[in-house]
Amino acid sequence: MSTKDTLKQRQSIRKYTNQPVSDKLILEILETASWAPSAHNAQPWRFIVVSDIETKQSLAKAMAQAWIKDQAKDNKIVKQGTLDFSVKRFSTAPVLIVTCLSLENIKQYLDDKTRWLIERDLAVQSLGAAIENLLLSASENNLGACWFSTPMFCKDVVRQVLGVPKNVEPQAIILMGYSNEKPIVKQRKPFEEFCFRNRWNKPI
Repeated sequence: MSTKDTLKQRQSIRKYTNQPVSDKLILEILETASWAPSAHNAQPWRFIVVSDIETKQSLAKAMAQAWIKDQAKDNKIVKQGTLDFSVKRFSTAPVLIVTCLSLENIKQYLDDKTRWLIERDLAVQSLGAAIENLLLSASENNLGACWFSTPMFCKDVVRQVLGVPKNVEPQAIILMGYSNEKPIVKQRKPFEEFCFRNRWNKPI
């Protein structure tokens, strides 16, 4: 399959069979993720593979409780059915890959916080590239996967459940397994709408 075909056939998969994913395949996919480009070659990504049911359930329930508290700030109540569905989704996926951002190799500017924040942004971009590699590699290996940014809203909760150190930020969770659905291919806008030549809003 060509690179273009791989890119176009990748879809977000949320339903999986009970077929386990081998550790060998998971490691191959993570190795592919690690070949993503990164600013200053800092390679700020860290991956936690969660496959045992107890840890998946603990993490799912803890994130659900964090969701309740977050919604309460806007005087909103999360329905029990919605909570149960969310917990089931994260608990029953064959594999969860918690993707994290390591800040230990980010260049420090002790006298300039603005430049440090720019360096952090560069690291976030690098992690995004690694996640994209991961998703494409999963798809190429006939696995379904879906990117959830839930940890962004409850970093400390994820840290506590998984023992993540303070200088590492949980950023996303990738659900992964063998697909049990055929999602409708979502139409994309013509790429020309997003591309300009020389100046903003000049057609390509």
